[in-house]
Formats: sequence, structure tokens, C-alpha cells
Amino acid sequence: MLLAVLGRASTRLFTEALRPTGLKPRHLAALTELRAAPLTQQVLGEVTGTDPTKLVGLLNDLERWQLIARRRDPGDRRRHIVELSPAGHERLAEVDRLVVATEERILAGLDAGQRGALRVLLDQIAVNGRVATGCVAVAAVSEDDGDDFTLPPRR
Repeated sequence: MLLAVLGRASTRLFTEALRPTGLKPRHLAALTELRAAPLTQQVLGEVTGTDPTKLVGLLNDLERWQLIARRRDPGDRRRHIVELSPAGHERLAEVDRLVVATEERILAGLDAGQRGALRVLLDQIAVNGRVATGCVAVAAVSEDDGDDFTLPPRR
């Protein structure tokens, strides 16, 4: 229950921190996954743990705000490739500062060694509990209430 309580509290803090940007944690999860490389829409949904029907609305938001671009996969016209736009990269860099500040608030009182140990332990819990293949810095929205974090599998 401690992890559940801390997860809800962390979600509230991240949601509050993101509010001035207009983004929600689920938007940030998708943008963060796209930072490294474009993904198919299906893979993006899988790695963020977002239901395909909810993913479409999420991507519509991000596209309307010009933070992503969607295009047909030239190798399979049935699939869409999703990638960060230049504006998406800029917004993500701005939001990174909010994420760091929020993590600092959550982890206040822990030194660098304790923070590293916590990350290792959380990763071990995720893997051993088979809830994910590992921890990620920002995770996606769960299916039940729209703004809770879940731990998607690592790519």
C-alpha cells in the first residue's frame, strides 16, 4: 500500500507541475517515449500502456498542439509512424525542468547514493513483480482514472 499511496501523491505533484504547460502526465509519457526515436502508433500505445482508443485522442491533442507529427509507414501503409516535431522537442526540454524540480521535491532528504539505491530497488520490484521490464523516468496514464502513472515495459 505504501507504493500505491506514494504513487498517488507523486501523480498529484506531477499533474500540478505540468498544469501551466497544458500537458497531462499521459501527454508527457508519450512525448518522452518519442524523444529517442519515432515509433509506430501501436508500439507507442504498448510502451505507454495506453489503450488504442485513448491513444488516438491523446495523439490528436499532441498533433493539434504541433508537438508531434503522424505519417503513414512507407513499408506498411496500414500503420502510422509518430515522431516528435521540433516544437515537441522544445516543449519537452521546457517540461524536463519541471520534472526535475518535482523529482527533487519528492526525493528531498535522500542523498545521491540513496537515490541510486532507490532506483535499483524500484527496478527490481518492477521486474520481479512482473509489472514491467524495468522502471522508466516518466510513465503513462492508467486505464482506470485518466491521470495515474503506470509502469509500461521498457523498449
